[in-house]
Amino acid sequence: MDNVHTPTVGSGATTNGTVQNGGQERASLTELMAKKDSIESELSALGSVLDSHGVNMNTGLTTFDGFPRADIDVAQIRTTRARIIRLRNDYKTVMAMIEDGLHTHHEQLQERSSSTASTSRPAAASGSSQVSDSNQAVEVSFAKVNSIASGSPAETAGLKVGDRVTVFGAANWMNHEKLSKVAQVVSENEGRQVLVKVLRAESAEPISMHLIPRRDWGGRGMLGCHLLPI
Repeated sequence: MDNVHTPTVGSGATTNGTVQNGGQERASLTELMAKKDSIESELSALGSVLDSHGVNMNTGLTTFDGFPRADIDVAQIRTTRARIIRLRNDYKTVMAMIEDGLHTHHEQLQERSSSTASTSRPAAASGSSQVSDSNQAVEVSFAKVNSIASGSPAETAGLKVGDRVTVFGAANWMNHEKLSKVAQVVSENEGRQVLVKVLRAESAEPISMHLIPRRDWGGRGMLGCHLLPI
């Protein structure tokens, strides 16, 4: 039987733990987004490995007198942590490439739209539609909904376990600062609507909703859900 604690190595996104730069610059946005999703998936799986041992990236692995702890698989945890570190570096590289690609892609769309606008208004409308479709296609998630309390503001708004958050008020994948920006948005908007956008497995399009943080819903916090950074 396979060892459920053994981390798996995803294919396609990385090779020998590092992003291959030669040729990646020519990769399409679709390919880069696929690599991003692959890395996210493997990071989630590796995070589950650490969870199964009851540790995180910072948990001590030795006893007070310097010996390896006997209650956990120290070698397995060290291997998993090393892989996570490599994948996080790969993820930063891929995300930077996506950001550069988006800027270039949007500039091209704007140039195309501007050139066709002088010909006909319908053509300009088509260019505008392409920009909109492109923006939808490149929604980047930065947090995953891990749990939701019954009757909470999160449930009322329509959030579901497994949703991947791309926008939470002013917070997005480029500025969330390990979700601290989300906490700031929540504290600054108690009792007011906050725009939330998510990607959901069964939906081909991003889903938008309005969540109202509040304390009086009968549970802990103002959201009633647990978010995990991706």
